[in-house]
Amino acid sequence: MTSLPSKTIYLKAAADNSIPGPDNFEIRESKVNTADLKEGEIVVTALVMSVDPFLRGQIKTGGSKKVGEAMVGFVAGKVLASKHTDWKENDLIGASANFSTVQILNPSKTIAWNVTDYVTEDKISYAIGVLGMPGSTAYGGLLDVLRPEEGQTIFVSGAAGAVGSMVGQIAKRVKKCTVIGSCGGPEKCKLVKEKFGFDHCIDYKTVSNTQELKAELKKVAPGGIDMYFENVGGMHFEAAFESLRPHGRIAVCGGISQYNKTESDKLKINPLQMIYTFQRIEGFVCIPWLSGKKGNFLKDMYDWVEAGHITVEETVFEGIENWPVAFQGLFTGKNKGKAVVKL
Repeated sequence: MTSLPSKTIYLKAAADNSIPGPDNFEIRESKVNTADLKEGEIVVTALVMSVDPFLRGQIKTGGSKKVGEAMVGFVAGKVLASKHTDWKENDLIGASANFSTVQILNPSKTIAWNVTDYVTEDKISYAIGVLGMPGSTAYGGLLDVLRPEEGQTIFVSGAAGAVGSMVGQIAKRVKKCTVIGSCGGPEKCKLVKEKFGFDHCIDYKTVSNTQELKAELKKVAPGGIDMYFENVGGMHFEAAFESLRPHGRIAVCGGISQYNKTESDKLKINPLQMIYTFQRIEGFVCIPWLSGKKGNFLKDMYDWVEAGHITVEETVFEGIENWPVAFQGLFTGKNKGKAVVKL
């Protein structure tokens, strides 16, 4: 029987109001027996693991992930062996799976996408970034939820992050919109404008409440905004909602400012504003586009990267042992673009 060593990240302790870190996780070693691979299964060796804010809600007390369970998220790697008709040895794969260095998967029972035609092993991190969950979130949220038109104005919170940076680049360089970003600190604002091509960037650390943020928005968009891509929550949502033009729309995929709180802040908005202005707020997740059921995500994003419309920015951590440190960095402002753990 063939046996391969594997390491897996497990939840050691729930995290409620505190910022999660190394004390909340543990790494266990095991063996993966591959000789008895069943029909429909593949053996995958992970080359990179993703670090994503949505995992935060899962590790709170009462969350979907229980203490002692393996962490599940997005990984990318190579197929070592296959008994699945759609996958062959050496194919490059992105998948929702355990955070394990080696594992057996049934691709038909999870989210999995083949990136063999789009990347080589040295660019496999793209499969958990621009060609993975963050890219498909930006793609679907902008193109299908917000439906931008040339010349319109979009406000993007979390603009230096994995999703926000791509939203702004597609809106600016593909859809020809005016793009306003928000992020924390002058260094990130410089990155957002100079590297990602945003027209304006607001340093949210210079404001303390909704009205101050709204005033900063008004300086760069005196006539209001047509679209808001929500990644942060709190005062960002309130300021954007109050700045929305008639027929304005808001796409909601996250709210990182709320993730380390037991209860989310109660938003102060007046939904009656939306009636005669024909405004719209819509929540969504990436799965329809990542799975290929909607749009043409993989090819479109690949083509935009190749054309220079999307600049890929990554913060790289080395080794599975540093996954908890990388995850903690999401909530302390340490990362720029996509946080990636290389194995």
